[in-house]
Amino acid sequence: MNKTPLLMLLAALLAIMSPQTVTGLELDEQEIRFEARSGESTLAYEGSLLVPEYRGNPDSRMISMRYVRFPSRSDTPRAPLVYLSGGPGGSGTATARGNRYALFVAMAEFTDVIALDQRGTGLSDAPPVCRSSQREPGTRRISDDAFAGLYRAAVKDCASFWAQEGTDLRGYTTSEIVQDLSALREHLGAEKLSLWGISYGSHLALAAMKDIPAEIERVIIASVEGLDQTVKLPARTDAYFAKLGESLGEDDLPGMMQAVHETLDDQPVLLSLDIADRGEVDYLLQRRDVQMIASASIADPGRAAQLVALYKAMHGGNYDVLRPILARFATPDQPIALRAMPIAVDRASGISAGRLAAVTRQSDNGLLGPYLNFPMPQILGELQQLDLGNAFRTKPTSAIPTLVFTGSLDGRTYPESQREAISGLSDATTITIEGAGHNLFMTMPEVGETMGIFLQGRSVEAATWVVPATPD
Repeated sequence: MNKTPLLMLLAALLAIMSPQTVTGLELDEQEIRFEARSGESTLAYEGSLLVPEYRGNPDSRMISMRYVRFPSRSDTPRAPLVYLSGGPGGSGTATARGNRYALFVAMAEFTDVIALDQRGTGLSDAPPVCRSSQREPGTRRISDDAFAGLYRAAVKDCASFWAQEGTDLRGYTTSEIVQDLSALREHLGAEKLSLWGISYGSHLALAAMKDIPAEIERVIIASVEGLDQTVKLPARTDAYFAKLGESLGEDDLPGMMQAVHETLDDQPVLLSLDIADRGEVDYLLQRRDVQMIASASIADPGRAAQLVALYKAMHGGNYDVLRPILARFATPDQPIALRAMPIAVDRASGISAGRLAAVTRQSDNGLLGPYLNFPMPQILGELQQLDLGNAFRTKPTSAIPTLVFTGSLDGRTYPESQREAISGLSDATTITIEGAGHNLFMTMPEVGETMGIFLQGRSVEAATWVVPATPD
């Protein structure tokens, strides 16, 4: 029977109002125009699902986990591709708004792409930020041990605060987030998921390959952090600085760095910082501050080159170059503030006894001392109930097809460490990018092109690429 114009109009309205579908399952999602920070935009859908905060407690409260789905443009889409942010603590939806936006949109050529905000991050439900009773040093000169003690006390304070707020920290572990991925797969009505992760996101993907292998079709990981690599080896950091110095024509970069550290150990420098909303604030620059700035600056070669310039200035006696950085990030005499998800996840992943012994031994003379991974392993004495144990930290053995991207100048997850982390993957293909660092997805168009080939199930060969030189 032919439909009347009124029935046709009603049918059209119902189609607009009805939930969107993925693989035939109705989803309660909202259509949006997703806008990147660049001003570009595309059609997408916002969705959410409720998961137990801690599955080990049958009476656990439920928390909301949110995502944005970029719908596939393919008539025969592959398994939905879920983006796993780094950190821990990064936001998938925020990443999709940044310079990787084009990659999210490009991968939708082959399948639905899910920008997931893991529990405790981004748009998902998160415990409140804790402002502890412990205060950051301002003009106080304190030792490394005393500084570590401040953070252990802050973690203890915050554990009590979060418990009073009703947060079950046992839910903020990589193992729980893996089960969130399983719940997301069911929510999407998908037989399997593909995973796309970087840094901590790769750590999460490796755990998923162990815990829910039957639910994973393919894996793309970059800047791999193994399951027992939450705390990095200081000796490999020192080797990175030697390699960085060679690439920049600084033959003795480690020696220059060590000289700066020794000078500050002998005589810290009092600086005046112009801090927003506080005005001029005195701050005692200590060796620890420089090591922490270095730890935050070595992920990628561009930032690392700027760090080398800072060291050269300090080696010449100019410490004022650090004032803008410290004014932006330092919080002298302010309460130590902590986020639950990053602290709990890192503490739960923990470190094996053998690796801890190596880290402790290497930290004594390492260029960055104990600060590359701060506040791990310093807080190991706290939150011991969260530790996932050595069974969790055992590397996965898997035949799931995996594509790995590694940057030769990655200052966070070093190439040799990445090789160790994936050594149990029998169907892994590695692309090494000479001259790239930790955040390598947008360094070359070939990265996205190869990801697309891989997602289609086509063969990808191991290769070494070189980042094109930037014109002068």
